[in-house]
Amino acid sequence: MTLPFWMPFSMTAVTLLWIVLPFLAGFMSFLLPQWARYLTLGGALASVGYAAYLFLENPLLQLRLLDHFGVSLVLDPLTGFFILTNALVTLAVLCYCWQSDKTTFFYAQVLILHGSVNAAFVCTDLISLYVALEVISIATFLLIAYPRSDRALWVGLRYLFVSNVAMLFYLVGAVLVYKAHHSFDFSGLHGSPPEAIALIFLGLLVKGGIFVSGLWLPLTHSESESPVSALMSGVVVKAGVLPLVRFALLLEEIDPIVRIFGVGTAVLGVSYAIFEKDAKRMLAFSTVSQLGFMLAAPAVAGFYALTHGLVKSALFLIVGNLPSRNFKQLQQKPIEPRLWVMLAIASFSISGFPLLAGFGAKVLTMKNLLPWQVIGMNIAAVGTAVSFAKFIFLPHKPPELVEKTTLNRGFWIAMVILLGGLLVANGVYYDAYDLDNVVKPLATIALGWLLYGALFRHLTVKSPRMLEQFEHLMGMMSLSLILLFWMVLA
Repeated sequence: MTLPFWMPFSMTAVTLLWIVLPFLAGFMSFLLPQWARYLTLGGALASVGYAAYLFLENPLLQLRLLDHFGVSLVLDPLTGFFILTNALVTLAVLCYCWQSDKTTFFYAQVLILHGSVNAAFVCTDLISLYVALEVISIATFLLIAYPRSDRALWVGLRYLFVSNVAMLFYLVGAVLVYKAHHSFDFSGLHGSPPEAIALIFLGLLVKGGIFVSGLWLPLTHSESESPVSALMSGVVVKAGVLPLVRFALLLEEIDPIVRIFGVGTAVLGVSYAIFEKDAKRMLAFSTVSQLGFMLAAPAVAGFYALTHGLVKSALFLIVGNLPSRNFKQLQQKPIEPRLWVMLAIASFSISGFPLLAGFGAKVLTMKNLLPWQVIGMNIAAVGTAVSFAKFIFLPHKPPELVEKTTLNRGFWIAMVILLGGLLVANGVYYDAYDLDNVVKPLATIALGWLLYGALFRHLTVKSPRMLEQFEHLMGMMSLSLILLFWMVLA
């Protein structure tokens, strides 16, 4: 359905208002600081409502402003999954921080980040996407550096520099596409020079934290404050994933490249996560792996993105309240049962346990794999079960026998939004519940737990961090670009 831009009170006008609203509210927060929390709440709720419209009406809304030289937007149920993820994660983070001492600046940046992520999700032209991704980079940098410590500033600047270098490659690729077709539309990748496709892919692979180009992600996510880590792992990296998914769905010749990176990313991320002894770094490497699941089956990436966003945001918020980030220390220091229950629910979901949304997402993804992908993705699925067994088998004792953790009301509301969302979203793919579909995930989880208990729990292998160093991240971009050139030419 294409609606004319001039049509008053149409979905076109509502859509444009919805896109602009978070930016207007973000700037208004500085004028009305006492309303900053409520403006952020309003922006997130508006996205919930818009996502609900996309699911209920199932439209295909295409907007084109300024012809081929300007903005092209597409809104459909695939976009709806990503928008809903952004809305729920932002709501949960807002509730988590509601009673904290966060300033107006923090809430304004969260709102601007929310709006720019939404804009990146709906853009289907290369220049508008570039602008949205750059705004995301700036807002994310300001949130990472919010504590103003030397460490936070360095991690933020490191993220910003890597991101900007990647987007420079992307911009050159976009110019080459325009030179070939006099259009910035995604469809212009068809028939574009190989170097254009390689450069654009490199920019998006880095922004999305995918394969070796995304090894900036573990340090950045693990060193940020828990609410910021929840936002980055839950939604920010997906701004680089959705365009790749759209490329794969739009152009048949690009689909194999996206799927190859999906399998490689899933296996690489889980290989690090299995051996990681720091809880936040393990979650960050798991994010890398789970992004691979989205790219491995582009047709169902939206549902997987929703379940992953809810799980990972919840886990980062929970881990921020554990007595330690070190798994060895956590094994020796029992945690409260209420924290363990929430850890277990989220870990069961991401492992693919029935009755939670992660089960349906895993089954749907596995059904949409090509034959050559099956072995690699099953290895990644077993590795995911091994990684999250670390949380499931943490010791826990009655509240009177452990040091009590202070958890405010906002934390519990955030958990209701995120973990409750996993229960509700479980109904999206109810066809998954047949005997064959249930047995395989349970066997995968059982195998993962067996490997964890018999082998990985006792290993003390230290994951190499050389490739995460700043200078090596630049080198990985060069190697990735060479690989992309070869794949596109092939």
